[in-house]
Amino acid sequence: MTENRHHVLGLTDQDVLKMYETMAMARKIDERMWLLNRAGKIPFVISCQGQEAAQVGAAFALDRNEDYVLPYYRDMGVVLTFGMTAKELMLSGFAKAEDPNSGGRQMPGHFGQKKNRIVTGSSPVTTQVPHAVGIALAGKMQKKNLVTFVTFGEGSSNQGDFHEGANFAAVHKLPVILMCENNKYAISVPYNKQVACEKISDRAIGYGMPGVTVDGNCPLEVYAAVKQAADRGRRGEGPTLIETISYRLTPHSSDDDDRSYREQDEVAEAKKNDPIKTFANYLKEVGVLTDDIENEMFANIMKVVDEATEYAEAAPYAVPEHALKHVYAE
Repeated sequence: MTENRHHVLGLTDQDVLKMYETMAMARKIDERMWLLNRAGKIPFVISCQGQEAAQVGAAFALDRNEDYVLPYYRDMGVVLTFGMTAKELMLSGFAKAEDPNSGGRQMPGHFGQKKNRIVTGSSPVTTQVPHAVGIALAGKMQKKNLVTFVTFGEGSSNQGDFHEGANFAAVHKLPVILMCENNKYAISVPYNKQVACEKISDRAIGYGMPGVTVDGNCPLEVYAAVKQAADRGRRGEGPTLIETISYRLTPHSSDDDDRSYREQDEVAEAKKNDPIKTFANYLKEVGVLTDDIENEMFANIMKVVDEATEYAEAAPYAVPEHALKHVYAE
């Protein structure tokens, strides 16, 4: 009998079923977006496939009523957990006026939704790290009990924004969780050509904060690390650097051909550890997930994805005059 690891972490059977459902929802929205892109209906896709476990496991460890998330462009699992809907993500993919992220102005993956404390990101990578540090500083000054959670890829950990943000957060003991989603490739550049250290988490010691590397294919392992980091932050003990190891199962984006820089045998091997499959296997082994529950869950997910697609495709584009909205004083 497989050990019931989620009960040890204080998670109920319903909690882990919801985790799995959110992971599966992210995957199915993502897969639909690729089909729409290939059909010429949406211009661009940047994928979460292979990283859903890290994203959902982390987001479940946070307080969705108090904490702020500053996601990077792949974080569909994070924003779904924090309250963004399939319909809203599809509106973004189709660049329609109702898109809550940017009103159809930005490419998909530039998440932002004030009501759910999802802080808007920008196209230059890693700029969200100093923003997370600033929000954590404001929260500390206002004596709030919030934590900020910011994600980035392993290539981003070489940017000045990461180093300046990490240093400031550590010096001022701010409640920031810095989570590097290491998917092995910074676009076409493999990990060993990005950094010389064995693990991204090794960088934490230079800033005087804890650093930990966990299996990004296991949502429970990521949940435990993020929960511990959040508790530390709320106690006033400062930031934590977490590295989640996973694998990007798709090309970098719909504009990328990954056959030019990695062997397809490598991708096929990584798919054997697809977190959607491995977490489903765990849930079945501990008796939480049955075939009937899974079939009903996926039927409901596909209904939601179909309705979101139809709604977003039919929704109106923004009128040209809206291009100046939010740019000047109005």
